[in-house]
Amino acid sequence: MTDLTPTRAFGEKLLAAFGPRMGRQYANGRNTDHGPGAHKAVSMLSPYIRRRLVRESDAVSAALSAHGPEDAEKFVQEVFWRGYFKGWLERRPQVWESYRKGLDADLTTLDRDRRLRRDVDRAMAGQTGLECFDAWAAELVDTGYLHNHARMWFASIWIFTLGLPWRLGADFFFRHLLDGDAASNTLGWRWVAGLHTRGKPYPADAQNIATFTAGRFTPCRSDLAEVPQGLEATEPDGLPSVLPLRPVMSPQPGRPTALLITDEDCRVEDFNPSALDIRTAATFVTGHLRSPLPVSDLVLQFEDGALADAAARAGVGLVEMQANDPAGLARWAADAGATQIVTPFVTRGPLRDWLDAATPSLVKQGITLCEWQRDWDKAIWPHATAGFFKVKKNIPRILEQAGLA
Repeated sequence: MTDLTPTRAFGEKLLAAFGPRMGRQYANGRNTDHGPGAHKAVSMLSPYIRRRLVRESDAVSAALSAHGPEDAEKFVQEVFWRGYFKGWLERRPQVWESYRKGLDADLTTLDRDRRLRRDVDRAMAGQTGLECFDAWAAELVDTGYLHNHARMWFASIWIFTLGLPWRLGADFFFRHLLDGDAASNTLGWRWVAGLHTRGKPYPADAQNIATFTAGRFTPCRSDLAEVPQGLEATEPDGLPSVLPLRPVMSPQPGRPTALLITDEDCRVEDFNPSALDIRTAATFVTGHLRSPLPVSDLVLQFEDGALADAAARAGVGLVEMQANDPAGLARWAADAGATQIVTPFVTRGPLRDWLDAATPSLVKQGITLCEWQRDWDKAIWPHATAGFFKVKKNIPRILEQAGLA
């Protein structure tokens, strides 16, 4: 993964190259993890889709055009999963808040529990003695990527075989995955733990691992814990209530504007920023917000490259800023005479938390935070209230709404 160039042009080249394999070849081969440098049956587009360097609608359109709805069905569904997870977390932001508070508590425990610290350090360093797990830990750190099936096995082993706190594992992923986003990462780990789909944990199975690594790994059945139940007893109140989607303030034409580009969405040109009265513009470095612990250099470098590419396409002069002092955001906009900051929609996660902390300073300066929201998200998120099935059954309607049917 380290040879991937974080630009829109490279992402679209990758999309075009994978197009012929988005049909039956993807459906039949996508579950097999062939290891670093051999991930040929999967698209490797996720770091680009995560930053909207490649749009979900373009990926789906390419699959449908090349293979038709029946053969492209599995690829299309997998693209929809990311939108489903984002929408689900928007509807239940309490789950993200619980994750962050729980992670802080786990890190505090880690500081005082020497045995836990030793076991977590060994797991992250790939020194558990379980060959498959250790190889995946090394691949994640070295490349910023893991095959989706390996992510599920890894999380299951971390939680149930090694008995480690799930949030620390999720944080390990989030600090290292090039495609890491708060929704897919947090909810993926919760799904494995039996917290997302209540009472249905994902067990890492020795035969399954042997089959779907094409024999690269052959763990013994006794190497892996049986998983009779998940962690649902740790959340006895169950899932929190579904909340309405938060209201979005749209940009107001004619108002002096500060344009903010983050790696939440690196295609601001899709929103026609030239129609606004832009007084100042900035790329906003936020990767360090992913965790209280150090974030991988690979992640930070990919973010830097994606933001530089976005800036080159934006058509306006930009400065680079970092998400440090929340009050500094208001000062930057006010110094330029701006009364609104405009940015693509920021989903629930670390940057949303940071912007919430910056809001009082913005209000004090009379500055409104406005967001562009993509039609793709607006079409999916109303259905993301329960399991994926509700989104899945509405895929034909959503595709028609998006002009892709």
